[in-house]
Amino acid sequence: MRPFRSLISLLILGAFLIAPPSISAGPKSCDKRVNNTFNKLLECVTVEGAREHQAAFQAHADANGGIRTSGTPGYDASVDYVAARMEAAGYDVTVQPFEFQSFIKLGPSTLEQTTPAPTTYVEETDYTLMSQTDAGDVSGPVTGVDLALADPSTSTSGCEATDYIGFPAGDIALVQRGACSFQLKAENAAAASAVGVIIFNQGNSPDREGLINGTLGAGYSGGIPVVFATFARGAEWAGITGLQMHMIVDTFRGTATSYNVIGETRGGDANNVVMAGAHLDSVNEGPGIQDNGTGSAAILEVAEQMAKVKPRNKVRFAWWGAEESGLVGSTFYVNNLSEEEQGDIALYLNFDMIGSPNHVFFIYDGDDSDGVGAGPGPEGSAQIEQTFEEFYYQRGESFKGTDFSGRSDYGPFIAVGIPSGGLFTGAEGIKTDEEAAIWGGTAGDQYDPCYHLACDTFDNINLGAFDVNVDAVAYSVLQYGMNTQAINGKRGKGNFKPRDSENLGPLKLR
Repeated sequence: MRPFRSLISLLILGAFLIAPPSISAGPKSCDKRVNNTFNKLLECVTVEGAREHQAAFQAHADANGGIRTSGTPGYDASVDYVAARMEAAGYDVTVQPFEFQSFIKLGPSTLEQTTPAPTTYVEETDYTLMSQTDAGDVSGPVTGVDLALADPSTSTSGCEATDYIGFPAGDIALVQRGACSFQLKAENAAAASAVGVIIFNQGNSPDREGLINGTLGAGYSGGIPVVFATFARGAEWAGITGLQMHMIVDTFRGTATSYNVIGETRGGDANNVVMAGAHLDSVNEGPGIQDNGTGSAAILEVAEQMAKVKPRNKVRFAWWGAEESGLVGSTFYVNNLSEEEQGDIALYLNFDMIGSPNHVFFIYDGDDSDGVGAGPGPEGSAQIEQTFEEFYYQRGESFKGTDFSGRSDYGPFIAVGIPSGGLFTGAEGIKTDEEAAIWGGTAGDQYDPCYHLACDTFDNINLGAFDVNVDAVAYSVLQYGMNTQAINGKRGKGNFKPRDSENLGPLKLR
């Protein structure tokens, strides 16, 4: 993909691309007609329809402690809702259970200085919980471990067992980010008889100053509570003589059951399956209405509006559980398919965070032409990328490549060679001046300032970006539901024949 495509190309492409209607609530005829063309489907698929589903997800969270984390009643309510809507629309629906190592925040935490100057610190401002931390209520002196405050770029704090030689048993370990995993740092501290761990950010660059949503990993075996703090607080604490602190972490770690929801068309070629997926779960910190209520709502809206369509290929929609715990649901699904069943999947489309408040229109870089570093997707991924490029061209929207970083549910599909692609509008990354000049918004701010926070609510959406992307989901699903020739050479509906890439005109404007 060549990023930052311009509107100039739109003039060249006009003869080749559809002209979709303006976005509005679909007409009454949408309830009865067969939306088997782009114009019909995109008239009926609306942002208002997707917002109805987001409102339901928000209600599920509101009734269940403000979260929809896998393994909790809030998530289960969203599962029931999606399954019921898909069954009512006439799809074959499977609710697939799986077990996973869950991590659930049960209550507020405490971090306070007891000596020499009693001070209470603010959760999500001064510190945050490390995902997969064990619970605990501990107090003790604070001892720094091999800190590198003068030159943070050299920090290997806590990475070797020898860093803890002479560490006083019963103390809280103050550890700096850098060089090795959080899990290793915390487990080394536990082995040295620390009762708790504070890991603070490294401080060697602007993006390593504040809080992050880090994880110890599902395999963490330290048995002690671990929090993460800003570099400024960590450096402050390192300089206080006689510092003693009190930590309370109220969490649950253990095996839990969660669910994927799979809904597929009753017709279509079962040997040529087109999949569209989005994760349904939130993090422990909030309701997850942008991450990923946007993707989940969008594919549900598209599925309902395509319910009367008879696609050439079987279309399978998926809502994944426990994505926030490490792509657990999608990995379980892919790994439990036979090689033949994996081979029947022509392609996978992933929609994760597609309405970020400070958005950029990102497309997964199937051909690695952006040179981000992770390499291309499986053969056919470049053609998926081009399909989304075509859609944005005809909408007059610029777009940019983003890496297959492995952070979303395309990962397990790519791992077994299934062509993949999809959309993303940004998470904790920082918007550049150049991006703000193209897409608007605020340079220097996160793409989603409420990423993994309690403020990721129904109001945490850029409706303009979401509006465009709901239609992009519909466009891609209908295209491939009718014709996957560009991906695997299998002939499909003639009026959905893939366009010749040489006819698309000049594409590059960086």
